[in-house]
Order: sequence, then C-alpha cells, then structure tokens
Amino acid sequence: MTGLFKVELYFTTFEILSKFANCSNVRMTLSTMKAMVTEVPANGSKPELIKKDISPPMLEPYEVLVKVATVAQNPTDVSAFDLNLFGNGAVLGCDFAGKIERLGKDVTKVAEGDTIAGLIWGGEIKGLGAYSEYTKAHESICFKVPKSISLTEAATIPLASLTAWLAFFSKDSLNIDRNKPDTTVLVWGGSSSVGQYAIQIATILGFKTVATCSPHSFDLVKSFGATHVFDYNDPNVVKSIKEVAPGLKYVFDTIGKQTSSSKASEAIDENGGTLCTVRPDKSFTENVTEQTKVTPVLVWTTFNRVIQYKKASFPASEDDHKLGVEFNEKLPGWIDEGRIKPNKPKVLGGLDSIPQGFQEHRDE
Repeated sequence: MTGLFKVELYFTTFEILSKFANCSNVRMTLSTMKAMVTEVPANGSKPELIKKDISPPMLEPYEVLVKVATVAQNPTDVSAFDLNLFGNGAVLGCDFAGKIERLGKDVTKVAEGDTIAGLIWGGEIKGLGAYSEYTKAHESICFKVPKSISLTEAATIPLASLTAWLAFFSKDSLNIDRNKPDTTVLVWGGSSSVGQYAIQIATILGFKTVATCSPHSFDLVKSFGATHVFDYNDPNVVKSIKEVAPGLKYVFDTIGKQTSSSKASEAIDENGGTLCTVRPDKSFTENVTEQTKVTPVLVWTTFNRVIQYKKASFPASEDDHKLGVEFNEKLPGWIDEGRIKPNKPKVLGGLDSIPQGFQEHRDE
C-alpha cells in the first residue's frame, strides 16, 4: 500500500488484474469482461455494487480500447452511486490507466501497446465506465504515461487536473487571459485533489496564487507554488487574503459547499469578479456577495457533446474540447519536468475493494 496523504479530498486507487492479460487479439477473444455494476433492488432499497460479466465496449472511430491496470475513486463516483444518478446497470469510474489493446479505425495519435491515462464519464452510458477490466478512451482526451511516474499515480491525474485547467481557461468558467502572467487567483481548497493541480497549473502559467487549506497542509500547498496560504477556518481569512491580493477578480472554489463559496466570494474586489465552483447548484452559491459572478466547471464538456447532468444541460463546446486536447498534449512533458506532481493515492486491491473505498470516503 502506498502512503496516504490526508487532504480534504483525496484519491483512492484500485489495482485491477485482468484475466485477459495475455490476450494478443482482443477483437477475437474478448466476449465478456468483469465490471462492478450498479444494481437497484426491486424493493427500491439502496443500490448495490455487484461484480458481473458484461460486454466489452464498442469503439467509435477515434477511440481506443484500454486494458485497465489502475482506476481512481473520485467524489463524483461516490455521489453518483449514493444518489443512484445513472440507475440500474451503470458502471462507474472516471479515471484510469492501462495499456491500449485496440484502436478505432481513425486513431492516429496513439498506438497499440501504448500505456495511457484517460478519462471517461462512468455511468453516463449503461455498462461503460472505468470500474471494469476494459474501458475506452478518446485518443485526444488521454495522455501517454511518462516513465517518471507509476500507473497508480497516473490514474489520479485526468479528472482533477483537467477540471482545474478548464476552470481557469474555459470561456464559461474563469476565462483567464493566459497572456497576463501577473494575474492573481485564489484557490479555495488548495490541498484538495483539484486544488493541488490548480496551484501547479497556475504556477506554470506564472500566476500569483493565494490558497486556503487546513494548517497541516500549508507546507504541501506551498510546495506546489502557492505564494500565500491561509487557514480557511481563520475568522480573519478574508481580511488576510485582501491584504496580499487587493483587487482580486478570480476565485476557484474546489470544495463547492455553501460555506466555501460564500466565504471565498468575500475576497473578491468590490468592483466585481468571478467565482468558479465545482458545484454551482443554487443551494451552494445563493449567499455569495453581490459583486460576484458565479460560473461552473464541468470536465465532461471537453468531450464536445451535449451534456445532461442532473437537471442541467450543457451544450457541446468545441472550445473546451480544444482546451482538453491541448492540456493532454502538454501533460507528459510537465510531468517529466516535475512541474505537475500527481496526488498521493491510497491503494486498494482490485474491483472487489471499490465498495470499501466508497465507504472510506463517506466516513471522512
């Protein structure tokens, strides 16, 4: 088991051993695969995760079939399961790393045998997710895993890091001008999974980064490049932020709670600014300051198709897709250079451990 660094949100990863590990021709030999499937009892009681044999995914022209080695657990996986968001037959799991076994007919950016980390919206399509022996990825929304990190570390990167990237640069989120390196950003929840990547990305772009977290994470957050770090529970936290970041216009709330969004918005300049939050629901943002414009970030917009999430609809975004492609092209180099460091994961064994990981998240 790897070391667990306790932060506000953290990754649990699961190492998956495929019974098809030695298959050389997946098209001919792979008829079923193991997956953790959501089953809703007929009596309407709570859903369960059951390991079952299901059909492997079919590939679109620009997709690749991946033999999964490691998957990551995200808070969105747990909430989707607990809320039964996708219903009976859903396979959850969004982040994964593994080896490409087969290519769609129009794939050109990767090759069979490449080791990649990728992103999929587990549960959106019945039977398709990362909590399975095989999954699929779009060739442009994945990256080749550098030898400088392990597959376990790689699996913690896609969703959280791309969320941070879109939060900063999507025209529907903070829409920060990358040509202004003197920009100041406040990352509320700097030691969260998303927050850690947000600070590292901001540092790469030359932004001045102010962050909040628990005192025990101060050194960690500073090591990623934050210039000032404050305790979000300090009664004077807003005053302290304003002293080091007067005229603040950009805030990224990586926690997405009512208290986090409202408190973070108080640091925004009285002439106005934008707060991007991972949870833009009205119940979480109704108490932000009057001068604050609230914007969402939803990583699935990078797939450039209409997204239905709960009661909200997000149109297809070519701009977000281009941002996602650009980011995945840059990631391997940044990782090799040590400019992007993966989250520290806790490792559990195999698909059967996923319910345990979910419960550990609930118990935090």
